[in-house]
Amino acid sequence: MDPLFDFTGKVALVTGGSRGLGYQMVKAFAARGADVIISSRKLEACEAVAEECRALGRRALAASCHAGRWDEIDQLIEAVYAEFGRIDILVNNAGMGPRMPSHEVTEQLFDSVLNLNFKGPFRLASQVAKRMADGDGGCIINVSSSGSLMPLPQVVPYGSSKAALNAMSVSLAAEY
Repeated sequence: MDPLFDFTGKVALVTGGSRGLGYQMVKAFAARGADVIISSRKLEACEAVAEECRALGRRALAASCHAGRWDEIDQLIEAVYAEFGRIDILVNNAGMGPRMPSHEVTEQLFDSVLNLNFKGPFRLASQVAKRMADGDGGCIINVSSSGSLMPLPQVVPYGSSKAALNAMSVSLAAEY
C-alpha cells in the first residue's frame, strides 16, 4: 500500500457516513487501516456500515447524531473520545441542499440547511481541533461544494452555507 494512503492506527470520524460519499469515505479509511466512527441520524444504517468495517478487521463505532445540533455533537465527541481516546481524522460530510425558488424557502428550512451545513460542522471542527492541537495533531476535512464559489439559482441557502464553511475552514486552519 502507498504509505500516503496508509491509515493504520488512525481513528477517522465521518458525519453522514452511512450512505453516499460518506459511506465511500468510511469504507476507504477502513480498507486502508483506520478505525472508524460512522455518524448519521439513523443508527441502524450506521450499524450496518460498522459491521462491514468490522469484517475488514477494523474497530468501528456506529453513532446516531444529527450533525446540525450542538447537544448531539457534544455527545458524539464524548462517546468517541471515551471509546477511542482521540480523533485523528474528522470529515464533516453531512449536508443538505434542497432546490427551490428562494421566495419559497421557509425560515425553518433556511435554519435547517445552515445548521447542518455550517453551524454543526463549526461546532464539531472547533471542539475537535482544540483536542487535536492539545494532543498529537490531526486532520479536519470539511466537505464543501462548487456551489459555494459559483452560486446557482434555487439553492441560495445551500451555496451560502457552503461559502461560510469555506471561510470557517480557512479561519480554523489559521487559528490552529
